[in-house]
Amino acid sequence: MSQTEAVSESADGVGTVAEYVDRMGPSWIAGAIAAGPATIASLVTAGGAYGYTLLWVVVLSAGAGALAQYLAMRLGLLTERGIVAVVEDHLGETWAWLLVGDAVLAAGVAQLVIMKTVATVSATVTGIDARVWGVAWALVLAAGLAGGGYRFLELAAKTLVLLVVLAFVASLFVVPIDAGAAAAGLVPSVPSGGALVAAGILGGAVHITLITMHSYTMRARGWDRDDYGLATVDVGASMLVAFGVYSLAIFLVTASVLTSADLSTVGAAQALGPLVGDSAQWLFLLGLWGAAVSTLGGNTIVPPFLLADKLGWGTTIEDGRYRALLVAVALLSAPGAFIGGSVLGQLVLVLALGTVGTPFAIALVLYLLNSEAVPEANSRLANLGGLALVVVSGGLAGNFVVEQVGGGIGPLSGFVLAFAVALGLATLGLGGKYVREELVA
Repeated sequence: MSQTEAVSESADGVGTVAEYVDRMGPSWIAGAIAAGPATIASLVTAGGAYGYTLLWVVVLSAGAGALAQYLAMRLGLLTERGIVAVVEDHLGETWAWLLVGDAVLAAGVAQLVIMKTVATVSATVTGIDARVWGVAWALVLAAGLAGGGYRFLELAAKTLVLLVVLAFVASLFVVPIDAGAAAAGLVPSVPSGGALVAAGILGGAVHITLITMHSYTMRARGWDRDDYGLATVDVGASMLVAFGVYSLAIFLVTASVLTSADLSTVGAAQALGPLVGDSAQWLFLLGLWGAAVSTLGGNTIVPPFLLADKLGWGTTIEDGRYRALLVAVALLSAPGAFIGGSVLGQLVLVLALGTVGTPFAIALVLYLLNSEAVPEANSRLANLGGLALVVVSGGLAGNFVVEQVGGGIGPLSGFVLAFAVALGLATLGLGGKYVREELVA
């Protein structure tokens, strides 16, 4: 009996919701990464700088994130393999390495900044030096993942995401919301200088790390084609509902109260105290702490999954080589706590940089879902949705690159430009390859 059938048969029984939540999981790990401090930083910046103006991007991000995960889910279930192996078999080794490099770079840079956030919040709550927390969290992460593997991470992700959502929703009840201004923010517009923040918000939900990891987490869960229905609900519950509510709650709180875009994520929580009371401050701070910890764990497994698959290793802790990769990535995140500078701008930049690499990942998934790699081609509606994701994420990424280059070509902006050009050309090349194949057919 498949898991879907088991859920269906128990639909009228007591404890069905708990059983169903227990069966869900892979998309909640993606949701744990999406609902992280980088997304909070983008939402805080958007609300503090532009009020309710970018509410439409927040709403769009939840739907776009769910759609991106649904497409990644289809590819993983229909092939029952990791995405890197599928790309290598059907497109070649060069394309596979390009995907690995894109995802590992985005996840690796994010890992350091996420660790800095975790350590900073931990220091704020406890009074213990952030650098001590950085080392401590790296050791805890290495021990937990190496010893418990996927099941440890899934349980932590589901628990923390639910608690984080509850914390931020509770903060809505102690902060006054201007319903009229919020409604006006549903009309699409990008204010001057808002492209980076908009890219950051969307990048939190539609990100290359979330797309590429999904096939591996489903394999670790033991899902196959028979679990298609359960996997679809898993995506909807985690990305569309939990992540959507999370993003809306944070944005509405900050847009209603904060008037500065220069606050750090911790600073935003602390600013709420004098404005709307200690309850809002501590709810926001505890929510940020949970979000940072859950994101750190989920993001850690992305590089090991992709590298192990490319090298032909196992992707569970039963393979010592994969376990060593997990430990290495966990320990290498510790230096993030020693990075100087404001974490807010770094977090937004990390998400926006990930957005630059995301259109390529979505294009790869769409190509494979319309090829002989899968037994059942994508529907027209799914393809249109996927193309819309490529266009929207590509447009926001393009605006971000233009803003970066507009300030002058320096080491960082030069790297971002080169990265964007390389992946942009690869995406166009992939589209051209598909068109030529269709014309020949």
